[in-house]
Formats: sequence, C-alpha cells, structure tokens
Amino acid sequence: MKPEDGPAKLADVAQRAGVSLSTASRALGGSTRPVRPESRDRVLRAARELGYSVNAQARAVAKGTTNTVAVVVGDLADPYFSAIASGVIDASRERGLVVTISTSGPDPKRVTAAIRALQGQRPRAVIMTGTRYRNPESDSELITELAAVERIGGRVCFVASTPLAAETRSARTAAHRDTGGGGFRMLQVRNRDGAAKMADALVDLGYRDFCVLAGDPDLVTPSERTAGFVGRLRRRGIEAPECRIVTSPFSREGAIAALQRVLRTGDRPDCIFAVSDVMAVGAMTTLREWELMPGTDVAVAGFDDIAMLQDVTPSLSTVALPLAEIGARALELALDESAEGEALASPVIGRVVLRDSTPGRQRSPGG
Repeated sequence: MKPEDGPAKLADVAQRAGVSLSTASRALGGSTRPVRPESRDRVLRAARELGYSVNAQARAVAKGTTNTVAVVVGDLADPYFSAIASGVIDASRERGLVVTISTSGPDPKRVTAAIRALQGQRPRAVIMTGTRYRNPESDSELITELAAVERIGGRVCFVASTPLAAETRSARTAAHRDTGGGGFRMLQVRNRDGAAKMADALVDLGYRDFCVLAGDPDLVTPSERTAGFVGRLRRRGIEAPECRIVTSPFSREGAIAALQRVLRTGDRPDCIFAVSDVMAVGAMTTLREWELMPGTDVAVAGFDDIAMLQDVTPSLSTVALPLAEIGARALELALDESAEGEALASPVIGRVVLRDSTPGRQRSPGG
C-alpha cells in the first residue's frame, strides 16, 4: 500500500524493503558504491509497489550538475530557430539529456533575464542561438550572467556570425576569472560569405537590378548578410542604390512593409534578395498582392533553407544552412571536455541552392 499522507518518500521505500536509508539511496542510483543484488531487488520492488520515483533534478542540483540543456532562441515560431532547437533536442536525447527552451527575442535585457532564470536549473550546457544587437555595451551584463552559469559547472556555446565584440574582451576575462576559462565557445555561421555566394550566383544568372530586404541593421545576423551581399555586388561592378537597401523588422511582416514602400514609389526591381527565407516568403506574398508573379516578373532569393519552403510556389532559391546539424554541433561543442576557453568549431558555410524563383535573365552579348 502507498502512504496515505502523500507521495512515497525514500524512507518509505527503505522501510518496505527492510534496508537502511543509505542502502535504498544507493540502490536507486544515488551513489556509485555497490549494493548487494538481493538488497537492490528488494528496494526496486518496494519502489514499484509504492509508486516512488527519484527526484532526479533535485539530486543533480545537490551534486552540482544536471542532465539539462538550455536552448535560448529568439522566437520559437521562427522556423530557423525551431530547426536548430530540434537538432539540439535530437542530439540531447541520444545522450540522455533533457532540453528546456527559452524564447527571448533580441532584446538584451530579456536575454539576460532568461539566462538568470536558467541558473537555478544548473544546466550542463546553454546554447545561445538568437541574433544579437551590434552594441558591445549590451553584451556586458549578458557576459556576467553566462559566466555565472559556467562557474556552477555549465558550458555556454553561441551559434553566431561573429564572436562577442572585441570591446567586451576585458569583461569576458573578468567574468571568467573564477572559472579558469577565457571565453565562451562558438559555432560560427559565416553569414557574410553565404550572402556573397548568393550575389555571385544571381549576377551569373543575369540579374543586375537588385533590391535588398535588409531586416534590422542593428542586429548582427541581418547586417552581416546584407554586407556580404552588397559588398559582393560592388566587387562585380554593381551598385545597389541606398533606396533599394530597405531596412525593417527582421520578420515576415517587416519584409511585407518594406517591399510595399518600394513598390509604392513605382519602382520595380528585377531581383529581390531577402536576408531570411521568412522575409523572402513575405516578399513573395506582397508581389502577388501587387499582381506581380514571383520568379516571372520579379526574382526572389532568401537565406536559411527552412523546412516550410517545401510548400512554397515557386520554389525559393536560398542559401541553405544545415540547421538541425548546427544545433547538434553546438551541443557537441558545449559538452566537449577537451575544448578549452574560447573554443571554436569548424565554421558553417551556407550552400547556394537555385530554384524556380530565380530562373535567370537573358542578356545581350554586351549586357
């Protein structure tokens, strides 16, 4: 029978099995000291009969480590973040780890608050996937909170375009002084290089008249992708006018509003490059509202290769990133005991995939 005054306790199990409290604890996994087989069998049988379950989280906290991996994403509804999170979840499952997910957006205060809340879980690893503001001052408080995670035994890994700004090196060093480390681990996604490769591919297809849906210029990821694309156009002898590099929130709705501003002026670009697939899909919706056919009247290209593109018509040209693999690799780097200090993994470089949304333009021999 179960105790009538609430859930079964370890003492109830020990009493039912006829063993000491310490023996019951060891039999249920609380110690590496051996337990006689017959005693272990009695304890396990008693635990089943009483419906007793080990509070694994409390035990892990008491020992200073947990089986928890914390993933901090910008927006779980965004397919980019959800795909990376799925990679972390799958890799964690193989290691017997439990994943918690926190959404914060890019706001530094919300990110810092999320990390502070996670510290009570004593996570074994924290995977930071959200894009950051290009403001070194906003990193300082975040660095302090992440270093606190590492002081209690966790490991932090960023999925990012660039390391934390050089101006924050002294803050990183000071924050890590008690851990013996020199910084956080980072899996670099070379967004600038991927966007440059897309610019080359589109120019080679004959496009010359571009509009760039650049997202928020204060965020690292969209600004890196914009810089890579525009910089490569210039190297190819093509200038994108400032009025054609349109900033907006880094979202589908932001892309819709940005492209509408362009179209209202009577301007119609030959090719649109959006700094994310979500924004590119928003651009395609807007073109149709203006009775323009994506891929026929105006070419469209994006960045990420999110899963939902399977349902998009025409099929979208993009810079493909192995998003689930990125999540798995970030976890592997965070848990790598041989990595020291500010360890970096081999970078991720996107692969240009050309589809129906950019069929190419015929050019005259001198064009």
